[in-house]
Amino acid sequence: MNTLLRNYRAKVTKAAPLAVFRILFGFLMFVSLVRFWWNGWIEKLYLEPSFHFHYYGFEWVQIPPGNWIYVLFIAAALSALAVMIGFYYRWAISMFFILFTYIELLDKTTYLNHYYFISILSFLLIFLPMHRYFSWDARRGDHIAAEYVPQWTVDSIKLLLAIVYIYAGLAKLNHDWLFNAMPLTLWLPVKFETPLIGFLMHERWMHYLFSWGGAIYDLTIVFFLLNKRTRVFAFAMVVIFHVLTRVLFPIGMFPFIMIFSTLIFFSPSFHQSILNRLSNLLSINIHRFNNKKTWRFGANKWHRLRAAVLILFFSIQILFPLRYLVYPGNIYWNELGYRFSWRVMLMEKTGYANFKIVNAQTGKRFYVENDDFLTAFQEKQMSTQVDFIIEYAHHLGEHFAAQGHEHIQVFVESYAALNGRMSQTYVKDDIDLLQVDQNSDYNELILPLNE
Repeated sequence: MNTLLRNYRAKVTKAAPLAVFRILFGFLMFVSLVRFWWNGWIEKLYLEPSFHFHYYGFEWVQIPPGNWIYVLFIAAALSALAVMIGFYYRWAISMFFILFTYIELLDKTTYLNHYYFISILSFLLIFLPMHRYFSWDARRGDHIAAEYVPQWTVDSIKLLLAIVYIYAGLAKLNHDWLFNAMPLTLWLPVKFETPLIGFLMHERWMHYLFSWGGAIYDLTIVFFLLNKRTRVFAFAMVVIFHVLTRVLFPIGMFPFIMIFSTLIFFSPSFHQSILNRLSNLLSINIHRFNNKKTWRFGANKWHRLRAAVLILFFSIQILFPLRYLVYPGNIYWNELGYRFSWRVMLMEKTGYANFKIVNAQTGKRFYVENDDFLTAFQEKQMSTQVDFIIEYAHHLGEHFAAQGHEHIQVFVESYAALNGRMSQTYVKDDIDLLQVDQNSDYNELILPLNE
């Protein structure tokens, strides 16, 4: 075993795949941030709301005053460009990771799997020699430039993609997805105007084809990409799958990110050909980077620390999505352990939450108009997620206490419907939510799903 590990650590490969990945990643991140600004989402999601939901442990992350949030986006976009060209790469990718993750943590309402993917991917890229070839850094310093890198540096990106795909596939092995074709049965019929296949969107067999096909795709695509004989076919399936999901569902840049990320599975010669064409297009002398040098992973303190961080990083990525197992009940109902576990578009959940403010001594009560405090998007997210409900209840308590109300209690009448089921009571309506610790286990507050 030790011999195999030593042999693997000694394997080297061309640095071209890392260079191509760096260029595409930086470009896509720049486009994503500009697109976010262009569509007015900075104002809609961060400036318009008067209240923001926070992640546990990150309550200190706040919206910058005034228009400083635009500075955050500008700095993140510029750091993405610096990553793309490999300009002071270590600083650039570290800055991008910090800024993008900070933006992601500003409001829990905006959580998306692909935002999380970008954060952890950018963190991983801090520790990889992405700038050793075909970069500004490699051009300005021969001590930086290297034509070859250890094989594991390329494989680590493949491993992260494998974790994402396989966990997404495992998450689809549930009764609703496989045997009820939910929530696709609810979503697909309204896509009847889709070119070429729109007339099939109401067919029941089509819903099952998409459900089972999606599960099989996620569980197997990495293995087909790893196999040289099936790689081209597999990549064609990646393109078809993600283009189709992009056409059918509004999921932003994620399909393009996944399509271009899977190019990492192709051979070094394939990536070298991309760089050769790019160098011709931009009139860059690529031969100056072909110095036959190999970047080695040494035994100094920095490299040992880097190895420890990467081992811890991948251990967390493998174990963290499994935390839902410690909670009883249906994960799609209680959503405890749902986030950060690669459960992509697996449920249609709608809800309603009506909050009641009560004076515990006099019994006087009144109901809250949620749109006085939340945007429509925030209210939609809040009404079906118990941690949102608790945090919002505490905000209401603080707000009305500041207005002079005394002996405040906050109760909620909440209903939710999951994947086409009848609506039912979601959170117990006889518990004063101000007595519930915002960082506690919420499972006891949620009524069981009535199948």
